[in-house]
Amino acid sequence: MIFVDLDGTLISTDLFYEAIVQAIRHDPRLLLQFPSWLLRGRAHLKQRLSERIAFDVRHLPCRSDVLELLAEARACGTRLVLATASDRAWAASIAEQLGIFDDVLASDGVRNLKGAAKRDAIRDYCRERRLTRFAYIGDSRADLPIWEEASQVVAVAPSASVRAALERSEVPVQLLGRRAARPRDLVRAMRPHQWAKNLLLFLPIILAHAWFDAARWGHAVLAFVAFCACASAVYVCNDVLDLESDRAHPRKRERPFASGALPIVWGPPLVFGLLVVALGIVALLPPMFLGLLALYLAISTAYSFWLKRKAMIDVIVLSGLYTLRILAGGVATDTRVSEWLMALSIFLFTSLAFSKRFSELLRLHEEGKESAQGRSYRPGDLGVIESLGTSCGFISVVVLALYIHSPDVHQYYRLQWPLWMICPLLMYWISRIWLLARRGQLGEDPIVFTLGDRTSRLVAALVIAFMVIAS
Repeated sequence: MIFVDLDGTLISTDLFYEAIVQAIRHDPRLLLQFPSWLLRGRAHLKQRLSERIAFDVRHLPCRSDVLELLAEARACGTRLVLATASDRAWAASIAEQLGIFDDVLASDGVRNLKGAAKRDAIRDYCRERRLTRFAYIGDSRADLPIWEEASQVVAVAPSASVRAALERSEVPVQLLGRRAARPRDLVRAMRPHQWAKNLLLFLPIILAHAWFDAARWGHAVLAFVAFCACASAVYVCNDVLDLESDRAHPRKRERPFASGALPIVWGPPLVFGLLVVALGIVALLPPMFLGLLALYLAISTAYSFWLKRKAMIDVIVLSGLYTLRILAGGVATDTRVSEWLMALSIFLFTSLAFSKRFSELLRLHEEGKESAQGRSYRPGDLGVIESLGTSCGFISVVVLALYIHSPDVHQYYRLQWPLWMICPLLMYWISRIWLLARRGQLGEDPIVFTLGDRTSRLVAALVIAFMVIAS
């Protein structure tokens, strides 16, 4: 007889905390009911959540090594029992979907089957069936009382303290899997590769030719760090809220929270810590920068919760967030942001936002899916998105041409002809981005693609060279 824990053992996440997140996302008003449910006990809260939230085992991060071990035991005729502190409704559903368990022991709305309570339930279960020996597969310190009575111990990715406690026991211990490298996963959860987008904060002082103004550069660096911390907080919050859709995605399922590499309970403290860092830096910058950073945080949060599921609005919001970075850079460095730069960024980044959606939809079309989970687009929208995206891209070239022809250009540049050379470069780059998107070679983030693309870097170098010549 083998008793198997669920949360952290069979799956590398905790259904209780995932259910809380899903419940709040689907109906935030449930937050008001949580205290009254919790007063009646943790088991009661789990039962109430199980009435509202269901789990599909196909979208849960199951541990393959544990499943392989159970499959081998099952093939040898060993009886398997799922013994978990999760609510019975969840446990029974997962056991049925997996089809390898003979029975289920779980919380029932009154008794929370964890630690000593689970040990007593297993003891009673064995006594009723006149069993004197059993094996237990678990992962945490709460499982130590059960392991003390087990004849065989299997510890799944235990912490150092749990491993030390097991080593002191006389029962042979089998270790299965290793605990994830949490510092590395913490960094991955903050998505540092996305920080490159915040380089737009430096654009105002670069275009204003304030290349040797140390004070402005210092403020720009502080603004950059503040935006990176704030953006990472939004990304972490987004990943915690988007577990369902991320796990259904071929690449996003590997994100730290979706894969179970990071416990979901780490999400809120990480968000809070990042926001504290951002606010601490803001105190060193002009007051208006705080307003723009707060606006960025509000719009990004609204995007994560709601706006990204609204067709076309999501694209406009993404474009606006890029433009907001440029404005914030201007405020932080006390540099005027011209209307020409605003117009150019709005149209250019709208085009890139459309290319992002186009790439996502093209992948869905190739997979034969009708819609993206958590999105309002369908593969049939590809033609419209392509048309709108390319149009916005070439409008940005027109804006650049009008700026070069305007009197404002003489404020910063001696020559005009090198600036005119930038127009065909921008036309080529935009055309190439959309050509690659149409071929399915762009990926799902054009900014990240651009930073790693050799041709894009060459175009950027030529643009800079022509700007220097024109100065």
